[in-house]
Amino acid sequence: MIDVVFLLLVFFMLASRFGSETHLPLAAAARFGQTAYSGPPRLVDILPDGVRLNGQEVAPGALAARLMQLTDAPGDTIILRALDGASVQRLVDVVEPLRAAGFTGLALVE
Repeated sequence: MIDVVFLLLVFFMLASRFGSETHLPLAAAARFGQTAYSGPPRLVDILPDGVRLNGQEVAPGALAARLMQLTDAPGDTIILRALDGASVQRLVDVVEPLRAAGFTGLALVE
């Protein structure tokens, strides 16, 4: 009986997924420093409980729409800055909708 329980335990451990890995393509901020910055400021502050665009509170669902007004092309630089102990998951929650909206010029700074 113990052998059967052990075999079932091993089977379920090998068959289950404990987590999934996600790749977030973010550019290093130094890469963007090679050319002169042009256009309006696009600084996104990521807080543990909210998001600010250029110092003003923005609803997380409205961030992509507000950034579209400030950019000319999807590859325009958008600076992301995590503040006040924002977690990595919080950063991912902000980056994924921006990537889905087509923004490719995301740069993460400290």
